Amino acid sequence: MQSPLSATLDKLWPRWHQWIQLTRLNKPVGSYLLLWPMLWALWVAAEGLPSIANLVIFTLGVFVMRSAGCVINDYADRHIDRHVKRTQDRPLTQGRIADREALIGFVMLCLIGLLLVLMTNTLTLWLSLGGVALAALYPYMKRHTHLPQVFLGAAFSWAIPMAFAAQANELTSLCWLLFIANVCWTVGYDTIYAMVDRDDDLLIGVKSTAILFGDLDVTMIAILYGMAHFCLLLTGSQLDAGWPFYLAWLIAGGYLWWQLRAIRSRERMACLKEFLAAHWYGAIIWVGLVLNYALATPSLP
Repeated sequence: MQSPLSATLDKLWPRWHQWIQLTRLNKPVGSYLLLWPMLWALWVAAEGLPSIANLVIFTLGVFVMRSAGCVINDYADRHIDRHVKRTQDRPLTQGRIADREALIGFVMLCLIGLLLVLMTNTLTLWLSLGGVALAALYPYMKRHTHLPQVFLGAAFSWAIPMAFAAQANELTSLCWLLFIANVCWTVGYDTIYAMVDRDDDLLIGVKSTAILFGDLDVTMIAILYGMAHFCLLLTGSQLDAGWPFYLAWLIAGGYLWWQLRAIRSRERMACLKEFLAAHWYGAIIWVGLVLNYALATPSLP
């Protein structure tokens, strides 16, 4: 049965379903993959007490800019997507939303993101320009390099220096350790995602790390995950973290191991399932950071 809200939206804006699909607001997994690392940065920069303003600004920013990234990605891939089983029914591919409308939607979402950033500081504002450039550049990389996942990793990780700058007004070595960790983790889980489409991508000439790594795909993902996890271990060391962080780090490491075992078959649906659940690693690390600061023994004056 249709809800009153849906019925009202159908009358006022008949194509709202198409825009929800285009912006992926009905599939928040991608937003979670952005959200947890951003929260790592906020908690580390604020030493456990981020401002409510920054928390609200960057949480909203994650969902807005992830939607903007989805719109420009679908615009760039509108002719490719019809040849891929997973994407052939997207609104732009099927013509349910016009190309011009999608570009206008992308610009409007970026303007909303800009308004949010204007509530922070100058350093964060300058960094935001890099974030928009990465979001616009990434969708076109799969035509030119087998490393589009690296560009996605940089785009997905750019919220880390932005959040760090907004909270601390500086970029420290801890910020960049978190950034490197997240780039490695992102390339790893997005390679799993690319394994889902590998057969279709080979037929249409789209490049990815899944194709580049070939039979070494699971091994390379394990190496990337190991690098990400080691960077987070170094982060804990630099923070002089307590047992809550290291316990979370061990649990998160076990989760990565579970994922690697689950994708050994390289079966399409198994890879998709693990990609959709990948964000739990980021959530576990964030919980560890929260508990580390919350349970820390106050230092004597």
